[in-house]
Amino acid sequence: MEDLQLNVPLLRRRVPNLTVAAKAAGLRPATVSNLCTGKIPVGRAEVRTLVILASIAGCTLDELIIRGNGRGMIETGIKVLDLLAPIVRGGITGLVARPGTGQMVLLAELLNRLGKRGYTTLFWKPKEEGPGIEEVVEEADGICLSLDEAVHQILHFREEHDVILAADRAIVLSGEWYTLKERIKEEGARPLTIFLVDPRGEAVDVEAPYGPLDTLIRFDMELPTRQLYPAIDPILSTSIILEGAQLESAHLAVQQRARKVLRRYRELRPMLQIQGADKLGEADRILYHRGERLEAFLSQPFYTAEPFTQRPGQWCSVHETLEDVKLLLDGKADHLNAEELKNIGRLPL
Repeated sequence: MEDLQLNVPLLRRRVPNLTVAAKAAGLRPATVSNLCTGKIPVGRAEVRTLVILASIAGCTLDELIIRGNGRGMIETGIKVLDLLAPIVRGGITGLVARPGTGQMVLLAELLNRLGKRGYTTLFWKPKEEGPGIEEVVEEADGICLSLDEAVHQILHFREEHDVILAADRAIVLSGEWYTLKERIKEEGARPLTIFLVDPRGEAVDVEAPYGPLDTLIRFDMELPTRQLYPAIDPILSTSIILEGAQLESAHLAVQQRARKVLRRYRELRPMLQIQGADKLGEADRILYHRGERLEAFLSQPFYTAEPFTQRPGQWCSVHETLEDVKLLLDGKADHLNAEELKNIGRLPL
């Protein structure tokens, strides 16, 4: 019950003189005030009080009460992200890539998937046109062309939905991002989750291209040469959810095992290409091939790419991803070759 909050912006917008209205409905103004400020947790409020507040606001209890307002994980159905770099609800995610590695494709796919999951998706469109911009525009629920438009749409939609805002890194460099944060502060509002991208590909050469991030998604230029998409670096991409151990222990255990295997696989890959597999010890040879399978398995068809690939997009729940990755790590898929695991959903076992 601790993750329940009152939707204060919605309440205040629909009931301008809340104190008077609450008193007229038989509620103590002090109680209502304490609920709005959080001094009284929603979980400890009387059901009668909440029902009356919903009634005078002309909304349902589901609209009045925000559930799960904590900074947990947003499930995307994208295996590599949910496993290795989970998106933080209410956090800032930065996509760092050189041109042509697929950051705008991934952004469009994220807006597509999260829009279907009940999030309102907004795109603060850059002033300059560039590759992939129009694809992102097509997937967004709303388009913002200025700071004022972004503030207006965020405040409007977040009363009833979590909002996803995708924007160019330029808003950080210009200072507009900090102005936006100041203008959208509201008690009890639903979370605003930010995706920052760099369409020009300049951020990859900067040490801290977006400032502090909750999730870093770094792209790997080598993966597309082997037709592995999304081309997300499984070692350098990470999330504070993993560092803060905010996930279930089973998830963390699989994630840590997977990253360890992938790191060693990447160390062995150049050696094997030069010297051949015969130069590897038995343990390293087994680990190498499991890492190769895992790397291939973390590729995945996207919904937004269906017209080009003629391959249906795949959604893999976190539970399914963890289950399949564990099987791979345990050697249960050693009879499969890496090519069979490219661009699929679940393991073909």
